[in-house]
Amino acid sequence: MTQNTCFFIGHKTFSQKKIERITLRLHKEVDKLIQQGVTNFISMGKLGFDQLAASIVISKKQQGANVRLIFALPCRNQDRRWTSSQKQLYQSLQSKADEVFYLSKKCDYYCTIRCTRYIIDNSAYCICASFCSVSEIAEVAHCAQQKGLQVINVAKF
Repeated sequence: MTQNTCFFIGHKTFSQKKIERITLRLHKEVDKLIQQGVTNFISMGKLGFDQLAASIVISKKQQGANVRLIFALPCRNQDRRWTSSQKQLYQSLQSKADEVFYLSKKCDYYCTIRCTRYIIDNSAYCICASFCSVSEIAEVAHCAQQKGLQVINVAKF
């Protein structure tokens, strides 16, 4: 799965102006990777960028692209503190995924770490949305780059 796989990671909130620019760039970068033979896209299903990226992969599938959306979720109840509308979107995206699996039964401090390690170890590409060099997102992107993954930051314009 590794050579034809990309994972997504990014912040959960953006300004409206940034969302529009990131969405356009994300569409372009996903299209480029599809043209290069990437068929598997992994999302951790988190609020914000992860869900935006998942919805774009779903739209590419609906347009006939030969792609798979995989949800590698940190734990079964990661949505426990989300609003009902956030939970509905999360469940809708999962229902359209090709594969959904959980790396932990319950949420704890380490479940996201295990999930992040899994997606890095099983991907060749990372599309991130990172606005600053000191953040959890930037740290994951840096770790992916150190492991030899091609990292594409769609938040850099």
